Amino acid sequence: MSDKTRPEPDERRIDTRLVHPPYDPMSMHGFVNPPIVRGSTVLFESTAAMLGRKDLKYSYGLAGTPTTTVLEDQLNELEGSFGTALVPSGLAAVTLPLLAFASAGDHVLIVDSVYAPTRSFCRQVLERMNVTVEYYDPYVGAGIADLMRPETSIVFLEAPGSNTFEIQDVRAICDAAHKGGAVTMLDNTWATPVFFRPLDHGVDLSIHALTKYPGGHSDLLMGSVSASERTWGELLKTQTALGINATPDDISLVLRGLKTMGIRLRHHEKVALDLAGWLETRSDVLSVLHPALPSFKDHAAFKRQFTGSTGLFSLVLDCEPAGANRFLDALRIFGLGYSWGGHESLAVSVDLSDRTIAKGPGQGALIRLQIGLEDMEDLKADLERGFAAMAG
Repeated sequence: MSDKTRPEPDERRIDTRLVHPPYDPMSMHGFVNPPIVRGSTVLFESTAAMLGRKDLKYSYGLAGTPTTTVLEDQLNELEGSFGTALVPSGLAAVTLPLLAFASAGDHVLIVDSVYAPTRSFCRQVLERMNVTVEYYDPYVGAGIADLMRPETSIVFLEAPGSNTFEIQDVRAICDAAHKGGAVTMLDNTWATPVFFRPLDHGVDLSIHALTKYPGGHSDLLMGSVSASERTWGELLKTQTALGINATPDDISLVLRGLKTMGIRLRHHEKVALDLAGWLETRSDVLSVLHPALPSFKDHAAFKRQFTGSTGLFSLVLDCEPAGANRFLDALRIFGLGYSWGGHESLAVSVDLSDRTIAKGPGQGALIRLQIGLEDMEDLKADLERGFAAMAG
């Protein structure tokens, strides 16, 4: 669990920073990758050292190992954060800061276009803790000040919105939240710190499912929470009390994945944009929900805050649910499966029935596509196969 001052701005470009984490190979006999240090017990030199273990960098495996530190330090550098907590999944990265900063009697504001499991956690855990949860319109902007109460402790953002890709005015929301005394946290899994750095826009805690693009190969589960200086102490204290951290083996896979993430993201971005542009020309597609498309209603807000886009977007088919099922079942390269950010393309039908404000397009069938690393022409041919089946 890293605990260091916020890193100085790094003048190296992003691909170089991804390839070279803050790890000195000469500290480990020149090996370019840090060793995988597994362990629970840490031996102390003396009883005095045991008594003063809180001042030691490592005292028990649950608090991390040297492998853990390398990834924490790299994420701090990429995020511009004071400290980073690693946890076993993306969902754990959502729940940890919510538990750290919500108390009984508090009021919490959460964007209505949030990741569905976040909403489930609020319903099943926070509300049982006597925390009042209110969902807000993703377009509220500075108007969130009108929703703030004296007991509002958290404003939770997600940008872009899950499945429907609304773009919030992050700075305006954070400024209003801070003025009201609340902590802000944002799920930044879609953009990664390559294309958006939440702390630079006023966010206190940046949340990631490292399962997705940082891992990149659909072979691990992990999450991270990167915190500002004012929020790091409480986050670390809660992580320690809950007894959660990530395993060194999975951490090593994320460290490996980060080295190629910049290159992979460029492929995801280009192919996804090309396919999205092609899809919006089709008469059997009602709309394409991709923030980087000039036709997308939030494109200007996207360009103002983000430096690039990734491989996840949605489209609205001009059909009934049965037609959407035929479309999905006909696909051969796109797999039918959850998660995203890996090497393979995926497609799922989206259910927005749990929302109260951000209800999506309201007509047609909403399908989410994850564009992997395959050849674009093969993916286009696969989608053509789906459209043919949809038409019956």
